[in-house]
Amino acid sequence: MNTFSITPAEPWLAPLAGYSDLPFRLLSKRHGCSVACSEMVSVKGLYYESPGTVRLMDTCPEDDPMVLQLFGSEPELYRPVMESLVEKGYRNYDLNAGCPVRKVLKSGSGVALMKDPDRLVSIARVMVEKASAHPLGGRVGVKFRLGFERGEDTFVDLARRLEDIGVDWVTMHPRYGKQVFTGSADWSRLAELKQAVTIPVIGSGDLYTAADGVRCLQETGIDAIMFARGAMHDPAIFNRFRTLMAGKTPEPMDGERLAALVREHITITKEYDGSSRSFRKVRSILPRYAKGLEGIRNFRNRVTRCETWEELDEAVAEIADMKSAERE
Repeated sequence: MNTFSITPAEPWLAPLAGYSDLPFRLLSKRHGCSVACSEMVSVKGLYYESPGTVRLMDTCPEDDPMVLQLFGSEPELYRPVMESLVEKGYRNYDLNAGCPVRKVLKSGSGVALMKDPDRLVSIARVMVEKASAHPLGGRVGVKFRLGFERGEDTFVDLARRLEDIGVDWVTMHPRYGKQVFTGSADWSRLAELKQAVTIPVIGSGDLYTAADGVRCLQETGIDAIMFARGAMHDPAIFNRFRTLMAGKTPEPMDGERLAALVREHITITKEYDGSSRSFRKVRSILPRYAKGLEGIRNFRNRVTRCETWEELDEAVAEIADMKSAERE
């Protein structure tokens, strides 16, 4: 497995539940993504060997380097799970301490861990300790928010504690847990975090376009950015970002380019899975790519009626004739 450098010119794909599976990660990497995170994987599911959970860890050489994101609130489960993962060859890990989804919070996981920083740090400590057993040296990051509730700005103290126990990088979405995705991400807090620690800081939140990523780096001085919702609508955002960082102007995303991108996603999905489950999943994702284009409602209706891969290919052909949206 290859290692990776955390630099401003190397964009990341965020861990996106329901999206950043193996086909989507490969698609993103073929279009400029440097490091891709898995969907969040339940430590409890791994401990009890749930088939659905194990499937989320599917990978291949082209997927390397992949960061496996784990979530769960029970420190005692992380030890045997991490031992098993390292034995299977997984090298790079991330602890989810930022997800605000209700069902995750109910288990004490995700951003709920920020209400119990001692527990959060104890989990990260186990992950660091066990990852170090990888023959090439494992690496561990932690993704979190400003705090659980507005006014509970615990992120600086937390990041310093994580640095002290050997965490390799931190990623922050600068909203509070209770905000979920409302309001605006406060990028100024990323700059504050960068000044507080010496380990790399990766920024996430409101990075809808490649230009947003460049502006975030310029305003905060952080080490790298992580695209989430921007990549969900346009997996080519990574190359567009790289082009802007090189001082050049990206080519606009027209209908033909978008249709080719969507077909590529379908092809990769068929190649690495091809099951009815993966068909339904990619079918549900495709309308997001055409968001903002004229005729999106008719396109969405047609896609949802598709029952075969061939019908899906035919529906995608319509994108080439749809009026292009502005994408930086």
